[in-house]
Order: sequence, then C-alpha cells, then structure tokens
Amino acid sequence: MIMKNAEILFLNNRTMRELGSGDIQAGMADVKRIYSLFNYKNERGERVEKLTIPDKVVLRFGKGNQSEYTDGRINAMPGRVHDDDLNFAGIKWIGSGVHNYELGYPRANAVVILNDPYTKLPICIADGTEVSATRTGASGGIAVELLARKDASVLTICGAGVQGRTQLKAAVIARPGIKEVGIYDKFPANAQAYVDEMSKQYPQISFHTISEDDLGENVAKSDIVITASTAEHPFIKAEWVTKGTLLANISGEEMERGCVLKADKTVVDFWQSVKHRNSSTIARMVNDPEGGHQDFVPTAEIGEIINGQKPGRENDEEIIYYNPVGAGVLDMIIVHRCYETAVREGKGQKLIFWEGDE
Repeated sequence: MIMKNAEILFLNNRTMRELGSGDIQAGMADVKRIYSLFNYKNERGERVEKLTIPDKVVLRFGKGNQSEYTDGRINAMPGRVHDDDLNFAGIKWIGSGVHNYELGYPRANAVVILNDPYTKLPICIADGTEVSATRTGASGGIAVELLARKDASVLTICGAGVQGRTQLKAAVIARPGIKEVGIYDKFPANAQAYVDEMSKQYPQISFHTISEDDLGENVAKSDIVITASTAEHPFIKAEWVTKGTLLANISGEEMERGCVLKADKTVVDFWQSVKHRNSSTIARMVNDPEGGHQDFVPTAEIGEIINGQKPGRENDEEIIYYNPVGAGVLDMIIVHRCYETAVREGKGQKLIFWEGDE
C-alpha cells in the first residue's frame, strides 16, 4: 500500500489574530453554542451527548493546588464536538508561567491541536494564547448577558491583566449601559495603567482605580463584580455583597465561601469539571471534607439557561454567583472557525506532518 503525505496547517499568533481569534463577539457566539450543546435535549426531553469532555489533566511543578501560584502549571484539555454540522476533536495544552513577564513572554501560553475525527490525524496546530483569553472573556460576557440586571451600569473588575481587559470587552457588549468601571489590582500601578488604556478605548465610561481599603465600598455599590486575578486567597467578603449583584468568579478562590452561600442562584458551566479542577471558591467549598457542603448543587449550568431549561435572572433583587472552569472544546471551536477561514483564504503555513511514499 502506498502511504500518502499528510499535511498540517500551522497558524501562529499573528495569523490567528488576522483570522479573528480576538473577536470577542464572535467568541461569545462560539462559546454559547458549546454551552448549549453540552446541555442539549431532544424533543422527548432526553439528554443527547453532543460533546466529549474528559477531565482536565493538570501538570504541576510543586505540591498541591497552591503551588500553581508560585511554580506555574500546564493543563491538558482534550475534547470532541460531534454535532450535525460541527465535527472535530483536539486538545488544548496551556502553560501558566508565573515569571514569564520578566522574560518577555505572556504568563498564559497555549497551543491548540485539531484532529480529523475520521483519520484522527492532526490537521491544525494553532497558537491558542489569545483564543484562551477570548473564550474566558466570552464566558464572562455570556454570564453578564443572562445573569446581570438589565440596567446594570456599575462594574468592579479585580485583576488588571489580560483577563481584566477581555472581561470588560465582553461585559460592555452584553451591557452597553455600563457607565462606571472600578479596577482593583494588588499592584496599584497595574490598575492605573489599565485605567489609562481603557479610558481611551471606552471614552463613554468613567474609569477609576480601587485601593484595597476602598474595595468593600466599591463592591457594595456594583451591579457586577468580576474577579479575574491570580490571588492565592479570598479577598471578596460576603458582607460587602448587596442585592441584585452578579458575582462572576472567573479565576480561583477569590471570593469567600459566604458569597456562594449568600447567593440566591449559583450557576456554573460544567459542574463535574468545576469540582474536578477544585480551584474556584465553589469547588473548594464542596470538596472540603470538613466544610459541611459536600452535597451542595448549583442552581443551573449556563447551558440550561441558554436552552431555556432553567431560568436565569428573574428579578432585580437576586444575588447570582457564577463560576466557569472552562473546557478545551471552548478554545477548539474558536480555532476551528479560524482554521476554516484560513483554508478558504489560503492563510497559514502548510507543513508535511506525515511523509509518505508520494
């Protein structure tokens, strides 16, 4: 038998950006579709599996979850999408190097591999760094769309890094009426740089930095609170949270467990994955053998709300807590969109992955 050559398309960070990897609005549509497929039910109300999401594998360079804050990590996130008009498999391999900024590299750095679902051969290797930021921002934006008050105008963001920026972009798309944004960061200079940059991009919004002493006051007056930091310990107190607030716990254990318990509704993306990853406030709470909340179950997964199976926000008084852990398929659907565009437009670099007899 004559073996054929197998090509792979390589898409670096600049090519991916040209193809739309940083398009937050398109990313929100992509991520929303994955959430919907995860909770898909047929006309008889039976759940139909449209996604395969194995547990995330975390490669640590120290002992326990806390070592990730000092030594970094690399996550492996495989998955498959098998819907009628969307069929692909692949893996996201994302590193988090805590000292990378000192070396001139991004802290989070990712590669996404797409595989042909029939041959299983890799067909695309793409930089996934901006993709990862986009899909996480998109997840927060979808939460704002479905779970924040319609008249939400005051936003507090904790964390002035890449995610602090993508969360803002998505939130403004979901709630164009946002008028005031406070930014808190443990490094005040980072918060000020954020304000200087975002004020130019969104001149209709009033930006200000938040000091540690003023954080509680700002949380109390906010309609939306988003935490997207690298904090090692909770810093958002339950006593600060007022009626009508959306709490979006995007990263780790940044909020007190009392914030979860105080909420009228708790929403996650993939509950089993949230528990398995065990990094966020709600995950740590249910996995604590001495905490007394092992049987706690969230109100809904976000896909159930998207599909109309469960309600989102029902009134302006509800406190809603949201936590997304993410999945590789969220990145893959964005890469798949960019890959298809690259094939149509002849972009990227073709490489011979498997050299046959041709």
